[in-house]
Amino acid sequence: MLSATTARIGEAEIRRYEIDGVICLRGAFSARWIEQMGAAVDTAMAAPGPLAEDYVGREGTGRFFGDLDIWQRHPPFRRFVFQSPAAAIAGHIMRATRVNFFYDQLLVKEPGTSEATPWHQDQPYWAVSGRQVCSIWLPFDAVERSTCPQFVRASHTWPEFSPYHFADGTPYEGTGLPPMPAIEGEGHDILDWQLAPGDCLVFQAMIVHGAPANHGQNRRRALATRWVGDDARYYRRPGEVAIPTSDPGLADGAVMGCQAFPLAWSAS
Repeated sequence: MLSATTARIGEAEIRRYEIDGVICLRGAFSARWIEQMGAAVDTAMAAPGPLAEDYVGREGTGRFFGDLDIWQRHPPFRRFVFQSPAAAIAGHIMRATRVNFFYDQLLVKEPGTSEATPWHQDQPYWAVSGRQVCSIWLPFDAVERSTCPQFVRASHTWPEFSPYHFADGTPYEGTGLPPMPAIEGEGHDILDWQLAPGDCLVFQAMIVHGAPANHGQNRRRALATRWVGDDARYYRRPGEVAIPTSDPGLADGAVMGCQAFPLAWSAS
Protein backbone atom coordinates (compact mmCIF):
# COMPACT_ATOMS: atom_id res chain seq x y z
CA MET A 1 0.00 0.00 0.00
CA LEU A 2 1.26 3.48 -0.85
CA SER A 3 1.68 6.05 1.89
CA ALA A 4 0.14 9.48 1.51
CA THR A 5 3.54 10.72 0.33
CA THR A 6 4.36 7.99 -2.18
CA ALA A 7 0.79 8.02 -3.52
CA ARG A 8 1.62 11.46 -4.95
CA ILE A 9 4.60 10.05 -6.88
CA GLY A 10 3.13 9.16 -10.24
CA GLU A 11 4.51 8.57 -13.71
CA ALA A 12 4.94 12.32 -14.31
CA GLU A 13 7.15 12.73 -11.24
CA ILE A 14 9.20 9.63 -12.06
CA ARG A 15 9.73 10.74 -15.65
CA ARG A 16 10.80 14.21 -14.51
CA TYR A 17 13.42 12.59 -12.25
CA GLU A 18 14.58 10.35 -15.10
CA ILE A 19 14.86 13.25 -17.57
CA ASP A 20 16.29 15.98 -15.32
CA GLY A 21 18.15 13.80 -12.81
CA VAL A 22 16.51 15.64 -9.89
CA ILE A 23 13.02 16.43 -8.66
CA CYS A 24 11.56 18.56 -5.87
CA LEU A 25 8.79 16.86 -3.90
CA ARG A 26 6.62 19.30 -1.95
CA GLY A 27 5.37 18.36 1.52
CA ALA A 28 6.92 14.92 1.37
CA PHE A 29 7.65 14.76 5.12
CA SER A 30 5.22 15.64 7.90
CA ALA A 31 5.72 18.39 10.46
CA ARG A 32 6.30 15.66 13.05
CA TRP A 33 9.31 14.32 11.17
CA ILE A 34 10.71 17.80 10.62
CA GLU A 35 10.34 18.74 14.29
CA GLN A 36 11.81 15.48 15.60
CA MET A 37 14.73 15.43 13.19
CA GLY A 38 15.46 19.14 13.59
CA ALA A 39 15.94 18.54 17.30
CA ALA A 40 17.98 15.41 16.57
CA VAL A 41 20.29 17.41 14.29
CA ASP A 42 21.13 19.82 17.10
CA THR A 43 21.80 16.88 19.43
CA ALA A 44 24.06 15.23 16.85
CA MET A 45 26.02 18.44 16.30
CA ALA A 46 26.65 18.64 20.03
CA ALA A 47 28.07 15.09 19.98
CA PRO A 48 29.82 14.76 16.58
CA GLY A 49 31.20 11.46 15.38
CA PRO A 50 34.76 10.55 14.36
CA LEU A 51 34.07 11.52 10.73
CA ALA A 52 32.65 14.96 11.49
CA GLU A 53 34.23 17.94 9.70
CA ASP A 54 34.06 21.71 9.60
CA TYR A 55 34.49 22.59 5.94
CA VAL A 56 35.15 26.33 6.22
CA GLY A 57 38.81 27.16 5.66
CA ARG A 58 40.93 29.43 7.80
CA GLU A 59 40.11 32.49 5.71
CA GLY A 60 36.39 31.74 5.51
CA THR A 61 33.56 32.90 7.71
CA GLY A 62 30.69 31.13 9.42
CA ARG A 63 30.41 27.38 9.88
CA PHE A 64 29.78 24.56 7.42
CA PHE A 65 29.44 21.37 9.49
CA GLY A 66 29.26 17.84 8.13
CA ASP A 67 29.01 14.38 9.67
CA LEU A 68 28.53 10.83 8.37
CA ASP A 69 26.90 7.58 9.51
CA ILE A 70 24.88 9.31 12.20
CA TRP A 71 22.24 6.57 12.08
CA GLN A 72 24.74 4.20 13.71
CA ARG A 73 25.05 6.43 16.80
CA HIS A 74 21.81 8.41 17.26
CA PRO A 75 18.48 6.52 17.49
CA PRO A 76 16.35 9.30 15.87
CA PHE A 77 18.43 9.04 12.70
CA ARG A 78 18.02 5.25 12.70
CA ARG A 79 14.25 5.64 13.09
CA PHE A 80 14.28 8.04 10.16
CA VAL A 81 15.97 5.43 7.95
CA PHE A 82 13.49 2.66 8.71
CA GLN A 83 10.26 4.47 9.61
CA SER A 84 10.13 7.70 7.59
CA PRO A 85 8.81 7.85 3.98
CA ALA A 86 12.36 8.29 2.65
CA ALA A 87 13.09 4.70 1.60
CA ALA A 88 9.69 4.33 -0.10
CA ILE A 89 10.19 7.65 -1.91
CA ALA A 90 13.55 6.42 -3.21
CA GLY A 91 12.02 3.11 -4.28
CA HIS A 92 9.18 4.66 -6.23
CA ILE A 93 11.32 7.35 -7.88
CA MET A 94 13.94 4.77 -8.96
CA ARG A 95 11.30 2.18 -10.05
CA ALA A 96 13.01 -0.26 -7.69
CA THR A 97 11.54 -3.40 -6.15
CA ARG A 98 13.75 -3.05 -3.10
CA VAL A 99 15.84 -0.30 -1.53
CA ASN A 100 18.88 -0.66 0.70
CA PHE A 101 20.19 2.17 2.82
CA PHE A 102 23.69 3.31 1.88
CA TYR A 103 24.61 6.07 4.36
CA ASP A 104 23.52 9.40 5.79
CA GLN A 105 25.27 12.76 5.74
CA LEU A 106 24.42 15.81 7.80
CA LEU A 107 25.18 19.15 6.12
CA VAL A 108 24.68 22.37 8.09
CA LYS A 109 25.53 25.83 6.75
CA GLU A 110 25.12 28.41 9.47
CA PRO A 111 24.19 32.04 8.64
CA GLY A 112 27.09 34.04 7.24
CA THR A 113 28.96 31.00 5.94
CA SER A 114 31.23 31.92 3.04
CA GLU A 115 32.00 28.35 1.95
CA ALA A 116 30.31 27.17 -1.23
CA THR A 117 29.99 23.50 -2.12
CA PRO A 118 31.87 23.04 -5.43
CA TRP A 119 30.39 21.31 -8.47
CA HIS A 120 30.75 17.54 -8.31
CA GLN A 121 29.12 14.17 -8.93
CA ASP A 122 28.49 11.93 -5.91
CA GLN A 123 28.89 8.45 -7.35
CA PRO A 124 32.59 8.70 -8.30
CA TYR A 125 33.28 9.16 -4.56
CA TRP A 126 31.48 5.92 -3.73
CA ALA A 127 32.18 2.19 -4.07
CA VAL A 128 28.91 1.53 -5.89
CA SER A 129 27.87 1.01 -9.51
CA GLY A 130 24.42 1.09 -11.10
CA ARG A 131 21.78 3.62 -12.10
CA GLN A 132 19.39 3.00 -9.20
CA VAL A 133 21.41 5.12 -6.80
CA CYS A 134 19.91 8.32 -5.40
CA SER A 135 19.99 10.83 -2.58
CA ILE A 136 17.16 12.51 -0.69
CA TRP A 137 18.13 15.98 0.55
CA LEU A 138 15.77 17.06 3.31
CA PRO A 139 16.06 20.52 4.90
CA PHE A 140 14.79 21.27 8.41
CA ASP A 141 14.73 25.04 7.81
CA ALA A 142 13.22 27.19 5.10
CA VAL A 143 15.69 27.41 2.20
CA GLU A 144 15.87 30.37 -0.17
CA ARG A 145 16.97 29.77 -3.73
CA SER A 146 20.15 31.69 -2.92
CA THR A 147 21.25 28.88 -0.57
CA CYS A 148 19.59 25.88 -2.24
CA PRO A 149 21.70 23.14 -3.83
CA GLN A 150 22.03 23.67 -7.57
CA PHE A 151 21.86 20.98 -10.25
CA VAL A 152 22.91 20.90 -13.89
CA ARG A 153 19.79 19.62 -15.60
CA ALA A 154 20.23 16.19 -17.25
CA SER A 155 23.93 15.97 -16.31
CA HIS A 156 23.28 12.54 -14.77
CA THR A 157 23.76 11.27 -18.34
CA TRP A 158 27.31 12.64 -18.50
CA PRO A 159 30.35 10.38 -18.02
CA GLU A 160 32.12 10.13 -14.68
CA PHE A 161 34.60 12.82 -13.70
CA SER A 162 37.31 12.66 -11.08
CA PRO A 163 36.29 13.33 -7.49
CA TYR A 164 38.43 15.81 -5.64
CA HIS A 165 39.05 16.98 -2.11
CA PHE A 166 36.87 19.97 -1.25
CA ALA A 167 39.44 21.32 1.20
CA ASP A 168 42.21 21.98 -1.33
CA GLY A 169 40.81 21.01 -4.74
CA THR A 170 43.28 18.17 -5.32
CA PRO A 171 41.94 15.19 -7.31
CA TYR A 172 41.54 11.77 -5.78
CA GLU A 173 44.55 9.59 -6.52
CA GLY A 174 44.53 6.77 -9.03
CA THR A 175 40.97 7.02 -10.32
CA GLY A 176 41.91 7.39 -13.99
CA LEU A 177 38.98 9.77 -14.47
CA PRO A 178 39.15 13.12 -16.30
CA PRO A 179 38.72 16.38 -14.37
CA MET A 180 35.31 18.02 -13.94
CA PRO A 181 34.73 20.50 -16.81
CA ALA A 182 33.95 24.14 -16.12
CA ILE A 183 30.32 24.72 -15.15
CA GLU A 184 30.02 28.41 -14.30
CA GLY A 185 29.35 30.63 -17.29
CA GLU A 186 29.05 27.72 -19.74
CA GLY A 187 25.34 28.15 -20.47
CA HIS A 188 24.11 25.10 -18.58
CA ASP A 189 20.49 24.89 -17.41
CA ILE A 190 20.80 25.17 -13.62
CA LEU A 191 17.94 24.00 -11.39
CA ASP A 192 17.27 25.22 -7.85
CA TRP A 193 14.23 25.84 -5.66
CA GLN A 194 12.85 27.72 -2.70
CA LEU A 195 12.06 25.05 -0.14
CA ALA A 196 9.86 24.85 2.95
CA PRO A 197 10.47 22.36 5.77
CA GLY A 198 8.90 19.09 4.59
CA ASP A 199 9.92 19.58 0.95
CA CYS A 200 12.78 17.43 -0.30
CA LEU A 201 15.04 17.03 -3.32
CA VAL A 202 15.59 13.58 -4.82
CA PHE A 203 18.54 13.32 -7.19
CA GLN A 204 20.39 10.67 -9.13
CA ALA A 205 23.92 10.03 -7.90
CA MET A 206 25.61 11.02 -11.17
CA ILE A 207 24.06 14.48 -11.52
CA VAL A 208 26.50 17.42 -11.33
CA HIS A 209 25.57 19.63 -8.40
CA GLY A 210 26.93 22.15 -5.90
CA ALA A 211 25.59 24.68 -3.42
CA PRO A 212 26.13 28.39 -2.78
CA ALA A 213 27.46 29.98 0.37
CA ASN A 214 24.91 30.98 3.01
CA HIS A 215 25.10 34.77 3.16
CA GLY A 216 21.60 34.97 4.62
CA GLN A 217 20.31 35.17 8.18
CA ASN A 218 18.82 31.66 8.41
CA ARG A 219 20.39 28.32 9.24
CA ARG A 220 20.44 25.68 6.52
CA ARG A 221 20.27 22.33 8.30
CA ALA A 222 19.78 19.39 5.94
CA LEU A 223 20.11 15.61 6.01
CA ALA A 224 21.18 13.79 2.86
CA THR A 225 20.27 10.09 2.90
CA ARG A 226 21.67 7.81 0.19
CA TRP A 227 19.75 4.85 -1.24
CA VAL A 228 20.46 2.00 -3.67
CA GLY A 229 18.06 -0.18 -5.70
CA ASP A 230 18.00 -3.45 -7.62
CA ASP A 231 20.84 -2.80 -10.09
CA ALA A 232 23.31 -1.36 -7.56
CA ARG A 233 26.46 -3.38 -6.93
CA TYR A 234 29.46 -2.99 -4.67
CA TYR A 235 32.21 -1.66 -6.90
CA ARG A 236 35.84 -1.63 -5.82
CA ARG A 237 36.72 1.20 -8.16
CA PRO A 238 40.38 2.00 -8.78
CA GLY A 239 42.12 4.63 -6.72
CA GLU A 240 40.95 6.61 -3.74
CA VAL A 241 37.36 6.09 -2.52
CA ALA A 242 35.55 8.06 0.18
CA ILE A 243 32.46 5.94 0.92
CA PRO A 244 32.05 3.53 2.60
CA THR A 245 34.46 4.58 5.30
CA SER A 246 35.07 0.99 6.40
CA ASP A 247 35.11 -2.42 4.68
CA PRO A 248 31.52 -3.79 4.48
CA GLY A 249 32.79 -7.30 3.77
CA LEU A 250 31.32 -7.48 0.26
CA ALA A 251 32.98 -8.99 -2.80
CA ASP A 252 33.40 -6.82 -5.85
CA GLY A 253 30.15 -6.97 -7.85
CA ALA A 254 28.04 -8.13 -4.90
CA VAL A 255 24.48 -6.94 -4.32
CA MET A 256 24.41 -4.03 -1.87
CA GLY A 257 22.76 -5.96 0.93
CA CYS A 258 24.55 -6.52 4.22
CA GLN A 259 24.64 -5.27 7.80
CA ALA A 260 26.29 -2.04 6.64
CA PHE A 261 23.67 -1.49 3.90
CA PRO A 262 20.41 -2.86 5.35
CA LEU A 263 17.19 -3.42 3.46
CA ALA A 264 14.91 -0.46 4.18
CA TRP A 265 11.97 -0.96 1.80
CA SER A 266 10.57 -3.46 -0.68
CA ALA A 267 7.65 -3.27 -3.07
CA SER A 268 6.19 -6.45 -1.56
